[in-house]
Amino acid sequence: MKYRNFGNTDLKVSEIGFGAWAIGGGAMIGNTAIGWGDADDQTSIDAIFKSIDIGINFFDTADIYGLGHSEELIGKTIGKRKDIIIATKAGNVSRNNQFTIDYSKAHILKACEASLQRLQRETIDYYQLHTARLSHLQQGECMEAMQLLQQSGKIRYWGLSLNTFEPTAESEYMLNNKLGQGFQCVYNIINQNAFSVIKNAGAAGFGIIARMPLQFGLLTGKFDKAINFSENDHRKNRLTKEIVDTCNEYLVPVWELCKRYNFSKTELALSYILSYDEVSTVITGIRTAAQAEINSTGIRKLEKEDMELIERLGRTDFVELMKIIKQQETK
Repeated sequence: MKYRNFGNTDLKVSEIGFGAWAIGGGAMIGNTAIGWGDADDQTSIDAIFKSIDIGINFFDTADIYGLGHSEELIGKTIGKRKDIIIATKAGNVSRNNQFTIDYSKAHILKACEASLQRLQRETIDYYQLHTARLSHLQQGECMEAMQLLQQSGKIRYWGLSLNTFEPTAESEYMLNNKLGQGFQCVYNIINQNAFSVIKNAGAAGFGIIARMPLQFGLLTGKFDKAINFSENDHRKNRLTKEIVDTCNEYLVPVWELCKRYNFSKTELALSYILSYDEVSTVITGIRTAAQAEINSTGIRKLEKEDMELIERLGRTDFVELMKIIKQQETK
């Protein structure tokens, strides 16, 4: 495992991080799935310890994952370990059996205390606003809450988990006003909307967490027309037959690179992201010990011409693909 600086902070994070959304289990808010289907706690615990064994020291979770269960699992297994860096998030909430958001000062302060208890920690290494939009940042309460938490020692560093499709406005506001120390953004072969964010934030000394490196599994090459998800798996309504078919078609020229590097498709997807020096860590969703190993091996830097090929597709063909994906998610 290799390690990178998290921007200008004193955090040194593993290139591959543990994305802890899925270990929260198949939670539902009303009829809305907010998880990845059922998860066995012992399997999740085995995955956590295997990840540490292979050098992963960065764990990313959120209070909404499993409605707190993801944080609780991390807390009871590794919460007290000083060598482990834990990041979590606040702002997405379940109220009256409805999914909603709350970026008020009072909520963020209260949410942090609850996360600290579940994580069994006195301080959160990196605390994030969970996809707050520009209006929330400009209103100011969430900014004040994060600064107060940092001043009081409840959190070491803080930042923003950016919107999947439109990450630019919020990142520019944070950078222009010198707020926070990092960003989490979706960045992968087909979703390159955060390209300028990574470049600008990296130059400004912000830590960068790349999430969804495999685009919910589309970039593993394992999905075909027969894919089916359980009712408590959020992908059921996201990865339609049209999206899977279109993605597989558009990715043909990219997968040709696997032959050149002797990569699996997962290795190519992760290597592409980590070929950007600005990226601090890539968080992969890890549910089993086997996935921890698969997601942590065979990674190396791509040649310039191959990076340019993928980036060119990101400005052309993949733009159309992302429009289809966005339309499905906003239905």
